Amino acid sequence: MTKYSIDQFIKQTEQEDKGEGLFELESPRILEVNLESQVWAKAGSMIAYNGRIKFEREGILEHGLGKSFKKALTGEGTSLMKATGSGKLYLADEGKKVIILQLQNDVIFVNGNDLLAFEQSIQWDIKLMKRIAGMMAGGLFNVRCEGTGMVAITSHYEPLTLKVTPGRPVITDPNATVAWSGNLQPEFQTDITLKTFFGRGSGESIQMKFEGDGFVVVQPYEEVYMNPNR
Repeated sequence: MTKYSIDQFIKQTEQEDKGEGLFELESPRILEVNLESQVWAKAGSMIAYNGRIKFEREGILEHGLGKSFKKALTGEGTSLMKATGSGKLYLADEGKKVIILQLQNDVIFVNGNDLLAFEQSIQWDIKLMKRIAGMMAGGLFNVRCEGTGMVAITSHYEPLTLKVTPGRPVITDPNATVAWSGNLQPEFQTDITLKTFFGRGSGESIQMKFEGDGFVVVQPYEEVYMNPNR
């Protein structure tokens, strides 16, 4: 078998059963779901599947009127699809790195753009970032995930987790913030100095401030940009 033969390519890239449960990383950027009943996933994230799986767009009243109202305000970034059946489902999102988290009666907030999939057992709700609603073009919402089960999130390139401790707050760029622990409630602030330095259209002038005891996950990429029309 030569180094660049088709057989060698298939051997290096073919699907592999790792026996890790419902969610497993088929590659750093592809999530394999060993589906036996139902999961929720980001709409449009399916890249392949086998078996008998039915896909349904999230119904307008699927999770109650309150969530539908907030969904209308936040746009299509929170659109979900329900995958039901049995088989192997493969999910990805723009080549972003996939991270699997096993929640054990935990709470975590995830940027709405960075939530890829979660088990049916996870309770979730959309939280609006009202303070910057008039300043940003998108990324105005996050999703609160609570309970016991698996959650898959995504990050552009390698994520960095920063510990937040009392008296030592962490300040982040909203566009680079992926997730944070459920006991933290970020506040939004505007840095006038940075705004003057970078110009009025700069996202760096708007910051998220995390205080307390927990963690925040950031990525080396600004996912959403300022809206020049606002």
